[in-house]
Amino acid sequence: MFHSKCSINMVSTLRFKTMKTNYIYKGAKGLAVLPLCLLALVFFTGCSNFLDEHTPQGTLSDDQVKTPENADAMVISAYAIFTSAEDINSSFSMWNFDVRSDDAYKGGSGTSDGDVFHQLEVEQGVLTTNWNINDMWVRLYNAISRVNTAIALLNQTNDSFTMKQQRLAEMKYLRAYAHFLLKRLYKHIPFIVDENMSYDDYTQLSNTEYSNDAGWQVIIDDLMEAYNTLPQTQADKARPTKAAAAAFLAKVYLYKAYHQDDEKSNQVTSIDKGDLEKVIEYTDPLLYTNYGLEDDIHNNFRPEDQYENGKESIWAIQYSHNDGSTYGNLNWSYGLIVPNIPDVTDGGTDFYKPSQNLVNAFRTDASGLPLLDNFNARDYDKAIDNADPRLFLTVGMPGLPYEFNANFIMDRTSTWSRSNGLYGYYVTLKQNIDPDLIGTYLIKGSYWASPMNRIVFRYADVLLERAEAYAQLGNAGQAIQLVNELRTRAAGSTQMISNYHSRYGVNIYVRNYTGNYDKEQALKIVKMERRLELGMESERFFDLVRWGEAATVLNKYYAEEANDCAIYSSAKFTANKDEYLPIPYSQIAASNGHYTQNIGNW
Repeated sequence: MFHSKCSINMVSTLRFKTMKTNYIYKGAKGLAVLPLCLLALVFFTGCSNFLDEHTPQGTLSDDQVKTPENADAMVISAYAIFTSAEDINSSFSMWNFDVRSDDAYKGGSGTSDGDVFHQLEVEQGVLTTNWNINDMWVRLYNAISRVNTAIALLNQTNDSFTMKQQRLAEMKYLRAYAHFLLKRLYKHIPFIVDENMSYDDYTQLSNTEYSNDAGWQVIIDDLMEAYNTLPQTQADKARPTKAAAAAFLAKVYLYKAYHQDDEKSNQVTSIDKGDLEKVIEYTDPLLYTNYGLEDDIHNNFRPEDQYENGKESIWAIQYSHNDGSTYGNLNWSYGLIVPNIPDVTDGGTDFYKPSQNLVNAFRTDASGLPLLDNFNARDYDKAIDNADPRLFLTVGMPGLPYEFNANFIMDRTSTWSRSNGLYGYYVTLKQNIDPDLIGTYLIKGSYWASPMNRIVFRYADVLLERAEAYAQLGNAGQAIQLVNELRTRAAGSTQMISNYHSRYGVNIYVRNYTGNYDKEQALKIVKMERRLELGMESERFFDLVRWGEAATVLNKYYAEEANDCAIYSSAKFTANKDEYLPIPYSQIAASNGHYTQNIGNW
């Protein structure tokens, strides 16, 4: 059932080997640099590059294995897998799978470049045997395996280890994170929450043991253990805090609130008031006294040390540089996103490109408000349109500087589109780096990588979740007030674009909502604000599925896109199928009949 290039197994007696390297997890920005010899309690089969092959010098007893030092080392190993286990085709940011939304095109050189992701983009030809469907499954369950190994060892460690309960809480948080990513992708998954499960028990696991709602509750149960134990602050930035657990709980409760428990459907059957009230509870500002909105939204997407782990970052995946190793603990999972600038970012592959539909969503009317109903009636034109400043902090476009660097003005050439315009000439700015920072914050290996953190939970999302819950509960006034906090911040987010009007002729205009709105109007406003604030952060597709709007929104999107782009002429989103990935064929085949395929005639 579980396959890995680098499987991990607990053992009770071990032989020493001399380690040739250090295992580094964000050594430059928090968690300590740990010798691999502290990880001698596990075997990394198939990963002999971690070890020098020397003659074993002896064995360890159970008591020697179950030390606080070894337990803490295994905890570090569990954290590390959330950077080492992802790659360019299977990013835990989920950008590879957000190409299914109306925010982004797949990009690359054409439809055959990453063809399995093209199939997802147009929702045609997706097979249960496609390698990418299985790859993400395997990577995330490997992460859960690593976390459960840490939990098992912590449970066997003497209670004199003063950090034992806190470390257990951290591991429950990480396990919840991996299960959350899996559940958003596949809906019906096996939950591995018994870290002492035998091999025979593993072979009996079912992916339909829990209903959709009950599955969310399994994740919540882990998070509640984390929330009740984690401290308000952590010296090591990679470790979650109580606020991080609260933010995570709010997000899971918001997903759980939109019930999808009809076994023959992926549609929302009801919206749970109790779950929405939990969202309000776990987004209470009193839980986030150490956090707030950055003065400029762009500060969340800068790699320089002074901007990382800022006040808006509640929990982030930590990457590093200049830590004594060749490449450091860099983020390679964005390696396909970098454009191919000649003699600058040669080899950039130009994937995950903002859609015209997303760009059009940033248009504002004479009052500085979004065009909620007809934003896509025509394409954005800087000569006549007003736009929310977040457009220029999210999307690089022809006629404007790439990453705010006036030495790299974008145009309609192959530099900015490997597909000769098939996927347009826009570039995402939130994952890319100023070319002037090459060598320091943008490093070339097999692909391009950077040490810029990836924020998993930021305070802006907490405000939006709170606003959505208020709107659903009928408190439109509170919802609009929270939306206006973000719009006020957006209006002030001009440090990088202060000369865009005078130099490039763009018209930046955004204002707050005024007046009274009913429930449906407030919900429409909140949903649009989520798109504007979180554009190109890989939330959009999952939001559409959560709301039960994916088929309606995306089929309309395909029809409009087909007018200018032939690749969408055959696109079709099939309701009650395409909301979730199929369970990989290889996993069903290995489950001895215990896994059930998702609905939709896969």
